[in-house]
Amino acid sequence: MADDAAPPVPTPAQRKIIHVDMDAFYASVEQRDDPALRGRPVAVGGSRARGVVAAASYEARVFGVRSAMPSATAVRRCPDLVFVRPRFEVYKAISLQIRAIFADYTDLIEPLSLDEAYLDVTEDRHGLGSAKAIAEQIRARIRAETGLTASAGVSYNKFIAKLASDQNKPDGLCVIPPHKGAAFVASLPVKRFHGVGPVTAQKMERLGIQTGADLRDRPLAFLQAHFGSYADYLHRAARGVDDRPVRSNRPSKSIGAERTFETNLSEPAALHAAMETIADAAWTRVDRSGARGRTVTLKLRHADFHTITRARSLSHAVPDKAAFLAIGLDLLQAQLPVPGGVRLLGLTLSGILRDEAPDADVTAQPSLPL
Repeated sequence: MADDAAPPVPTPAQRKIIHVDMDAFYASVEQRDDPALRGRPVAVGGSRARGVVAAASYEARVFGVRSAMPSATAVRRCPDLVFVRPRFEVYKAISLQIRAIFADYTDLIEPLSLDEAYLDVTEDRHGLGSAKAIAEQIRARIRAETGLTASAGVSYNKFIAKLASDQNKPDGLCVIPPHKGAAFVASLPVKRFHGVGPVTAQKMERLGIQTGADLRDRPLAFLQAHFGSYADYLHRAARGVDDRPVRSNRPSKSIGAERTFETNLSEPAALHAAMETIADAAWTRVDRSGARGRTVTLKLRHADFHTITRARSLSHAVPDKAAFLAIGLDLLQAQLPVPGGVRLLGLTLSGILRDEAPDADVTAQPSLPL
């Protein structure tokens, strides 16, 4: 009697994900291009008196200097700190050079910023035998072709690959295979989890959650009671589960521009003029990306570094630069006058409108070794 049962459907191969993260990218570029800066604590952005650190070299990080830190605080922590003006066009050019290296190994590249990206190397294009071997070759080529170092994490999903890339920094490689994923996550402090910021980490600490193991041991209902819609992500992450694919056309969540002023601005005319310049720069990026969005957000930093954001959402896409600017000026006007003046203004477009396919579920099966 013939067997009429349908043949089994092949199960998709387990993903092999690499997260590549350049080491102190902006600062390392400056040290590469200026030998006098090598071995010294360097901050890119700001100045000794004003502004915010955009990036810090590892020599500066020893003193506790970090990105987004006010320059004045950075100088107090590291009196010998050397400030360098950023050269974003140079960083962008190097980023494109690095991305070209990635493209030799896979078409599935999801950039997160100029200095980091996810790569799906499930298909072994060059027959190197493992995802680890691919990551090693990519890191070697980055060093040879740019003179810079990169760290990489290799694993079966994006969440763990990103954690792994930070494990042996700088100039390190960490591989977490599937059978070690849950234990690896359990051993880490939750403040290292992507998406767990300082406020959430403090809340978790108050609830007795300090490690991935602590988080894993809390029932989903408990997490839902304390973290709402974020609970499902936390519950899965604590178990090393992440089904998100690498998106080669990952759209921006927001597009904008901001400017830190050499002297605080107080006069409405000066602030309006600055807003026009910022809106023009932001909308140029919007045009270049082809994005459409519904929400305009104003960012305003006071003289004492207190920062506020104010947003307005439309029922439709913001139609043009004039409307974008008009909303920004209206949001700004509602904050005037600003005692002490304004250190920084920014304007962004978010609520990006796009059509996205749902994430595909992938069941683990042996294929290319990690």
